[in-house]
Amino acid sequence: MNIDELKSTWSEDTATETPEISTEQRNKIQLPLENMRKNMRREFWWILGIFVFAFLVCSICRPFKLQLYITVLIASMFIVTVFFFSKFFKLYNEISNPVFKTYDALKDLMIQFNLNKQYYLSYYISFAPFLVCEILIILEFIPWSKPLSELQIAIILISTVTGGLFVLFLAGKFWFHHYYGKHIKYIEGLLNELKA
Repeated sequence: MNIDELKSTWSEDTATETPEISTEQRNKIQLPLENMRKNMRREFWWILGIFVFAFLVCSICRPFKLQLYITVLIASMFIVTVFFFSKFFKLYNEISNPVFKTYDALKDLMIQFNLNKQYYLSYYISFAPFLVCEILIILEFIPWSKPLSELQIAIILISTVTGGLFVLFLAGKFWFHHYYGKHIKYIEGLLNELKA
């Protein structure tokens, strides 16, 4: 095969276009995307408010050792939150300026949604070590009427961490489905219509 035949074969292969998305279908996509953007903004402001409140509470904690531990713990949680919210912010920017003219562009968006779903669940699960630290701080600084035995401390710690992980996972799944999942399913339905 000579170069000219190879070029013509290459041109034929690249000439296949992906299906265009009609204006009506693009308009159908805009509403769930706008709802997702609104939910992302709302969630950002809620999380910011929670951290401001947490730092204010830290400022009145006494003794100093407790205040230091809680401040360091909340600052660490804030750093983890900033990391994950930077990932969510990239998606927010992408869906803020949607240019979905082809099936492939919409398919890429669905891949990003699925990736961000994993980020979202990871965000909630990443709070497990903080939960352990919180329980240790509580066990250390709360005055008990009689000292706890090592077995009691182990049972409290293990049961709280196990229950807390379960609650964090369920909360993450519920929150994601309630605020984002239904909109993603709607867009996925439109994607399936285009495929058919």
